[in-house]
Amino acid sequence: MRTRTRLIVLLATVPLIAFTLVGGWLGRVVSGEDAYRHLRIFEDVVSLISDNYVEDADLDEVMDGALAGLAGGLDADSTYLSAESVARLENGAEAGPAGIGVETVARYYTQIVGVRDGSPAARAGLRPGDYIRAIDDRPTRRLSGVDAVARLRGEPGTTVRLSLLRGNTSEPYDIDLLREAPSGPDVSHRMLGAGIGYVRVAALGDGAAGAIGQAAGALAAEGAEQLVIDLRNCAGGSFDEGIAAARLFVAEGTLLQREETGGVQIPIEATAGGGAIDTPVLLLTDYGTAAGAELFAASLTGAGRAESVGQRTAGRVSLQKLIPLPDGSGLWLSWARYLHASGDALHRAGVQPDVEIEVPSVELGEPWPPGDPILDRALEHLQSETTAAAAA
Repeated sequence: MRTRTRLIVLLATVPLIAFTLVGGWLGRVVSGEDAYRHLRIFEDVVSLISDNYVEDADLDEVMDGALAGLAGGLDADSTYLSAESVARLENGAEAGPAGIGVETVARYYTQIVGVRDGSPAARAGLRPGDYIRAIDDRPTRRLSGVDAVARLRGEPGTTVRLSLLRGNTSEPYDIDLLREAPSGPDVSHRMLGAGIGYVRVAALGDGAAGAIGQAAGALAAEGAEQLVIDLRNCAGGSFDEGIAAARLFVAEGTLLQREETGGVQIPIEATAGGGAIDTPVLLLTDYGTAAGAELFAASLTGAGRAESVGQRTAGRVSLQKLIPLPDGSGLWLSWARYLHASGDALHRAGVQPDVEIEVPSVELGEPWPPGDPILDRALEHLQSETTAAAAA
């Protein structure tokens, strides 16, 4: 498409985007005069760049960057997508059947949100919060979340090269990882000791809620009187599975609220006949607890059904939809977000644990120290509560 045509398309679609982003999200009316004033300024900027920039500017690229900045200024999950990226989003198989086992978000660079148990990323010591500065030597600075997934995924056995940053490190750490098809169960369980059952939720894929219920039943049959449900690094899967799992543990009341465009709030309720699992629950959370796992944690802690030990969750509980634009590109826009049952913020705020644990960090490439301080502290917490109950 010629630059002039793209400019016409851009000027035609910016009012729609501006209305959606500003009007819908902030809940205030933007007058036509103000909208056109900003459009005139934008047109002036494009002309000034074309006439005065020291090099021959690629205005197609400039315009793409402008739209990406407009959407990306909202949150890490909203983005402008090129026509190629829209096609990729609509055909998920194009991303490839294998990956390195990470959930990511576009946050300046591509940032890791969660790392799947036993995956190439987990074995390499990657953690939530790590930044991927480049994928196969291509910078991620202006990369949408959709495009990052496409670059990270591919055929099983192929190699992807990552350039990583952690904390305040100034020099990137480069590593090659082999892509693998996902493996291992979403939900597993075992006994930790006398009366304590442990349920590991690695992801909330299809059927995970039912698997959690089955795990709780099997542990009860083995004598579990308390459940530790480990949601750490659980960032994959659906929101619906997290809500379905919460309904197994909470018998009545409001679990959450979903706030949609325009400020409409819809209560998410427990279901009649729910709450079949009445075993006391202690949750383990960290910065990699995201999406459906956060809804599960917020529902149980908000209902007084569980306590939690660990770290604050990721605060990533918004829903996105694709808004097509006339030239085949699109807007991937957050149109709803979840709140605590009380109405307090959950998106971006996360779930704060009842017992917060500081976990030491290590340099990229260095082995993590042995042991599990969050699980150890959780067991101590259970023991202290059991002792206090016995004394009372």
